[in-house]
Amino acid sequence: MPNITLPDGSQRQFPGPVTVAEVAASIGTGLAKAALGGKVDGKLVDTSFQILDDASLAIVTAKDADGLEMIRHSTAHLLAYAVKELFPDAQVTIGPVIEHGFFYDFSYKRPFTPEDLAAIEKKMSELANKDEAVVRRVLPRDEAVAYFKGLGENYKAEIIASIPSNEDVSLYREGAFEDLCRGPHVPSTGKLKHFKLMKVAGAYWRGDHRNEMLQRIYGTAWASKDELQQYLTMLEEAEKRDHRKLGRELDLFHIDEHSPGTVFWHPKGWTVWQEVEQYMRKVYRDNGYQEVKGPQILDQSLWEKTGHWDKYRENMFVTESEKRDYALKPMNCPGHIIIFKQGIKSYRDLPLRFGEFGQCHRNEPSGGLHGIMRVRAFTQDDGHIFCTEEQIQSEVVAFTTLLQKVYKDFGFTDIIYKLSTRPEKRIGTEESWDRAEAALANGLKASGCAFEYLPGEGAFYGPKIEYTLKDALGRPWQCGTIQVDPNLPERLDAEFVGEDGNRHRPIMLHRAIVGSLERFIGILIEQHAGALPVWLAPMQVSVLNITDSQADYVQEVVKTLQKQGLRVESDLRNEKITYKIREHALQKLPYILVVGDKEKAAGAVAVRARGNKDLGVMSLEDFSKLIATDVSSKV
Repeated sequence: MPNITLPDGSQRQFPGPVTVAEVAASIGTGLAKAALGGKVDGKLVDTSFQILDDASLAIVTAKDADGLEMIRHSTAHLLAYAVKELFPDAQVTIGPVIEHGFFYDFSYKRPFTPEDLAAIEKKMSELANKDEAVVRRVLPRDEAVAYFKGLGENYKAEIIASIPSNEDVSLYREGAFEDLCRGPHVPSTGKLKHFKLMKVAGAYWRGDHRNEMLQRIYGTAWASKDELQQYLTMLEEAEKRDHRKLGRELDLFHIDEHSPGTVFWHPKGWTVWQEVEQYMRKVYRDNGYQEVKGPQILDQSLWEKTGHWDKYRENMFVTESEKRDYALKPMNCPGHIIIFKQGIKSYRDLPLRFGEFGQCHRNEPSGGLHGIMRVRAFTQDDGHIFCTEEQIQSEVVAFTTLLQKVYKDFGFTDIIYKLSTRPEKRIGTEESWDRAEAALANGLKASGCAFEYLPGEGAFYGPKIEYTLKDALGRPWQCGTIQVDPNLPERLDAEFVGEDGNRHRPIMLHRAIVGSLERFIGILIEQHAGALPVWLAPMQVSVLNITDSQADYVQEVVKTLQKQGLRVESDLRNEKITYKIREHALQKLPYILVVGDKEKAAGAVAVRARGNKDLGVMSLEDFSKLIATDVSSKV
């Protein structure tokens, strides 16, 4: 007689084995209809799962995160079902859940077209409307291999053959389609109503470029029509904000095939870069960091000592000179330790904070490159703090406060804090991990930050905090981090003289605020849809004349504003003023100043702010005060 404990603490007793669906029905018909699965003693299961003994149970619905994942997982199978219905010769491979949706890989004799995608989506809707039951069964591994080989599903048979021979495998059937899966799944296809197929891309079988190129169909699925529409609207807005598109339109940068994965910065884009770098340089200077600069190329032996050569070699660019092997640095940390080791360091020198705008190179796969967000050559606002174990917490507090101010100045106020703790494979004692994790946690608590733990996600040598900002579309970007590392100082023999006169190893804190400057500028462009705040805008003011008689006054205005440190341009072309205003507005300038005979005579300017806002005529002095306030307040 199983005794079922529900989330509210109430209990229900049943005379014999009972399914999750039956428990839901005993609570109410509404819950029975909404049930997608259950969590039995914390394990996610189908509604058909039988509970034999006393257990805790939570009914999972579309309102739960687990329920949404089940919807997406089951919709991936629905996609495969529809493809097999329309293209019987296609072979199915794998179809996992991903962020916001799912994908499924297929082997087929020709590329799928946009028309195919529309037909597949229509077929998915038809199959969902049939409301066919999704039924699980279990087979011995070898039987399952033979079964799928008999269906001509060679990829699926290969997957199953890689499972140990003494294990059983689970299969899920819906209508005429049956697929390998560990589950769980929704109880019937009728639960799958709000989905859309997004695109087709290429993907190598098992991710190996030596294997066949498959076709990957991406889709998204949601619990409600409104959520689906909100997501699609967000994607439309994200497309408008795409930094690659805006980079071309605003003449900021371009990527060239002559140097894939690197950025060619145009004058306007480089202006933005310089503003970001100089701002961060001032942050270093005002917060106790000493700026350093390490070499680009370091001997292979150093990378062997740090462990990067064994673990990271395939992502490093290497070169040779005079029979010595070198690598372009993929990170700045070893160089900072070498600088730290020059001369004797005392406990009185700690914490010692180094900062560097260090250019790094990583040999990223070409398929993973994405505009200036994912590149092979990038510059980090990299910093390393050498300190004692007792100083970790105070450094975390100071760093977190600093990071919050920087993000606010760039227009980001929504920050997610995550603490990654010890992984299964790690070095160091349990006591040292306890102290390091406690220092990070207490640092966040002292900063007033609510945070979540990521168990097992720390590096093998130490825990870390991840700082993730959210942009205007609610998208998360993990940029900042602070990470405890006793390992590299040990490997490279870094020491300081303690108060006791003995030699001690420092703790190294890896820290970054914006991370890769290239990626961060891409985030900024998308955050502001190209309309960067006045202080960051590559051109802040454009001064336009109506006729040639104002040309001299335009140049006078330009020089006056430039002397105030503003980025100003003139447009003296013999074009209609409406045409010139429209053209500069498309460049998303913060301010356009129009000068006619009346403005010239009065020593004034007609001010138009971004967004087609007419601020009227004002003196040049008043405009200077207005824009100075914008710049200083980071508006």
